[in-house]
Amino acid sequence: MIDNKLIEKYNKALPRYTSYPPATSFHSEFSSDDYIKSVKASNNQGTKNISLYLHIPFCPRLCLYCGCTTLITRKEEMIKSYLEALKKEIVMLSQWIDLSRPVTQIHWGGGTPNALSAEQIGEIMDLISSIFKIEKNCEIAIECNPAHLTLSYLDSLFDMGFNRISLGIQDFNQKVLEAAHRDTSKLPIEELSSYIRNHSAGVNYDFIYGLPHQSPASFSETIKQALALKPDRIVTFSYAHVPWVKSHQSLLEKEGLPGAEEKMAMFKSAYDLITKSGEYDAIGLDHFSRKDDSLSIALRSGKLHRNFQGYCTRETTGQVYAFGMSAISQLYNSYAQNDKNIENYIRMINSGKPATVKGYCISEDEMIIKEVIERLMCNNKLLWSELAEQFETSVGRIKAVCGYSPEKMQQYIDDGLLIMDDNSLNITGPGRFTIRNIVAELDPKLNSGGKQFSKSI
Repeated sequence: MIDNKLIEKYNKALPRYTSYPPATSFHSEFSSDDYIKSVKASNNQGTKNISLYLHIPFCPRLCLYCGCTTLITRKEEMIKSYLEALKKEIVMLSQWIDLSRPVTQIHWGGGTPNALSAEQIGEIMDLISSIFKIEKNCEIAIECNPAHLTLSYLDSLFDMGFNRISLGIQDFNQKVLEAAHRDTSKLPIEELSSYIRNHSAGVNYDFIYGLPHQSPASFSETIKQALALKPDRIVTFSYAHVPWVKSHQSLLEKEGLPGAEEKMAMFKSAYDLITKSGEYDAIGLDHFSRKDDSLSIALRSGKLHRNFQGYCTRETTGQVYAFGMSAISQLYNSYAQNDKNIENYIRMINSGKPATVKGYCISEDEMIIKEVIERLMCNNKLLWSELAEQFETSVGRIKAVCGYSPEKMQQYIDDGLLIMDDNSLNITGPGRFTIRNIVAELDPKLNSGGKQFSKSI
């Protein structure tokens, strides 16, 4: 574990590094034409696997902690217009993708994807199946708010091929949920979990720590309840308080937010409870998976990967082609983001062009930095010689591109967070809590641009 003095020392505003360069580096000079070129080029670059991401922004109610791109509405006409545009975007993009490539992952995120009717989801899944080559073992996942989830709805999802359900529980404590404007589950989580498991699907629990009325003791109780139900994966997200980006988050300040030490105590107690149960492995920053889960197997073999949707295995992940407002595509050497405004998104798609409003072309040097950061964030270690072999260059050049120096890393060694020699970096157990700080030392672009980020711990 890590002591409170080190928490105070390393609790700095840093990128989350779900991508590199971070999304704050995207710029409007990257056009829809650039995206089309990138999609065409992606057929002959990197992995052949395809990951499809579909963004469903609609929510019946605004949760005050939310940092996602959402739209609070129940207007059927708006939802219908959006889904028609989403279908058009899928058809449009498919003309530039080599359709012999396998789809190994489909992820529905939001918003609240299960705010849609099962019929609406089915229409889009039918369209995808009619266009793309879906692998037999494709992971088809959906994020669900349990407040709007029924067994009959789950039946429909299973009939469509969904095999992983993420339940956005956030906390089992009623007072915490009320303060955050989050509705409680329609059915007992135990009943939902058993039903999902009985249909041979994976079940994930998502929690958030750092919310009003949470304490280390109360959050520990939530985690104990989760462990008793034995989900396949548990995610403990650190609440990112960014009211300068999401103004509604400032309302949580009236309820009082936990401080950095209290927040870290929540995570430390959760981490202890989950890992010492003997049934779960810690995966990267914030995920935990059962020891027989594919993520745990990938961790042991050094084949974990991370994208905007979370951790995945290198076998199932592909280049991400994303659909919907605000959705971010992650191709071999570029990112492209759609317009965050629903009217603009629909208008642009209906005009016959992608809704791209910004993106980023990754340079050769940035590809190296991206790989260095991903290896540490996912697998807690790296060998410089392996990277040099991968990029067909010298160890010296790899280190130079990252701005690496033993001197910069010395404080982490002194604090017991890192072990290193000439050819390797190894994050220690306590070092996992400061992983964003450690990889930031290998990000030469970090201090340019004056961008604002959430705290690292």
